[in-house]
Amino acid sequence: MEVSPTARARRGRIRMTHSQRHEQLVDVARGLFAEKGLDGTSVEEIAAQAGVSKPVVYEHFNGKEGLYDVVVDRAVTALQEAIAETLNAYDSPRALIEQGTITLLDFIEDHPDSFRIISRDSSATAPGASFATILSDIASRVEDQLAEGFAKTGHDPQTAPLYAQMLVGLVALAGQWWVDNRETHPLPKPLVVAHLVNLTWYGMRGLKTDPQVHTGDE
Repeated sequence: MEVSPTARARRGRIRMTHSQRHEQLVDVARGLFAEKGLDGTSVEEIAAQAGVSKPVVYEHFNGKEGLYDVVVDRAVTALQEAIAETLNAYDSPRALIEQGTITLLDFIEDHPDSFRIISRDSSATAPGASFATILSDIASRVEDQLAEGFAKTGHDPQTAPLYAQMLVGLVALAGQWWVDNRETHPLPKPLVVAHLVNLTWYGMRGLKTDPQVHTGDE
């Protein structure tokens, strides 16, 4: 679980080794970036909450952008590894949807600050992987499974990429809504997973082979 702001501030009053201070600054910055974003966070705030002077932040990260890149890289790597482990462990479309949803919600629940950062603005400075690329990787894996299933059921396999993007996007947006609204809508995680799978899986099972747009029809 991520460290609370109070615990971070308390750490700032303890004499630390170079590596300990490095990790403390990452913890402090993660909370501030999640709350205020990159542009809304200053080096002064990071230093003050960590209980150090501004030069210490520059010594470790050459400024807030360098610190932000470290925070984003760690978050993206952690989510990538969790998702990859899930995708490699399951083959059926339903299992991928269900277990992928559980993995994403587990990450959101255990690392809410990290998720807020990478889902909101992780591409601000980081040139590499982002939340969008992670979702794209998941969609690609789901796409292969859907195309195979579509070919067997008379659906057009060429539409599999579109359906994969819709499925992954639905889960990602629902997960983001869940973490942002748990105080006003305190739905337990297993229930959220169950309803997401209910919509995605059973909705997929009822797909028509020749869907039509009926907007405007009498």
